[in-house]
Amino acid sequence: MSLVDFLRELDEEVQAVNSSDFEVEIIETNFVPSFSDTNITYDNLDTQKKKCKRLESCVLYVDIRGSAKISAERKPKTLAKIYSSFVRTMLACARYYGGHVRNIIGDRVMVVFDKQDCFTKAVDTAILMNSVCKHILNNRIKSFEFSAGIGIDYGKMLITKSGAIRQGDEKEFYRSLVWLGKPANTASRLTDLANKTENYSIPAIHQGNYYPNLKDWHWQSKPYEQFIDDLEETSSRMLRHKNEYFYTFFKTTISYSESYSPILMTKAVYDGYKSANPNADSIKNGWFSKKSINVRDYSGDIYGGDVIKTAVEYI
Repeated sequence: MSLVDFLRELDEEVQAVNSSDFEVEIIETNFVPSFSDTNITYDNLDTQKKKCKRLESCVLYVDIRGSAKISAERKPKTLAKIYSSFVRTMLACARYYGGHVRNIIGDRVMVVFDKQDCFTKAVDTAILMNSVCKHILNNRIKSFEFSAGIGIDYGKMLITKSGAIRQGDEKEFYRSLVWLGKPANTASRLTDLANKTENYSIPAIHQGNYYPNLKDWHWQSKPYEQFIDDLEETSSRMLRHKNEYFYTFFKTTISYSESYSPILMTKAVYDGYKSANPNADSIKNGWFSKKSINVRDYSGDIYGGDVIKTAVEYI
């Protein structure tokens, strides 16, 4: 087949799928589907139909912190042991509370829960994963300080079958279940932030005040907005400062460092867990608290904590 014919065929397929005659059937479900679910299908250009499912529940992601550095610094055999231990234990934690593993990409594991009791199962799974990372993996893997980040969100996700039908040894690489919707995206972004320390800087003004009686200078850096608020209104070109000892200033930056909890969740997850478990130690003792975190495409509150299972004390 020539390249022109190949491109023309692709164009016709895309046109067919996006035409008004092509039907997409969405089936609501309370259970996490598998790839073999007959109610989730590939695009069928002959029948002009595709079946999908939609689930409203919790989704959790977990991955290793500093995995790029670990990969660069470790020997291949050691690296294989580290990743094998991590994925193996995270899968076991997911299964312990009835979670369904639906994706493994490198060191990132995706877990989805059936709708019933999903808040309790998701948060308990996160706490168990955090406990295993801190008190088993970190104790057994001595060459570095092991840590992981966990993110959870709740909402409606569309589950569709993506890829192409292939035969032979490579067929598994050409197909997957795709989880579409904000919950999966938000949970993944929370995982990116969890258990990390972010260093950043903002533009600022370095202000110098001179005290003639003391013959002494006092210097202070402040954000632009604060510096401007300290200026008096004037219609002249002269700069007038509210502090009579203000003398000079120049541009600078202010550096900040902020650390995030190992477990991060959206308000929907926290509220659901709190409603289902009002007497849980993590709720009564305030171990999960509201955090000042900005997450792309999410405007609600974020809750986080570094909570572990008391059972690890007996290991």
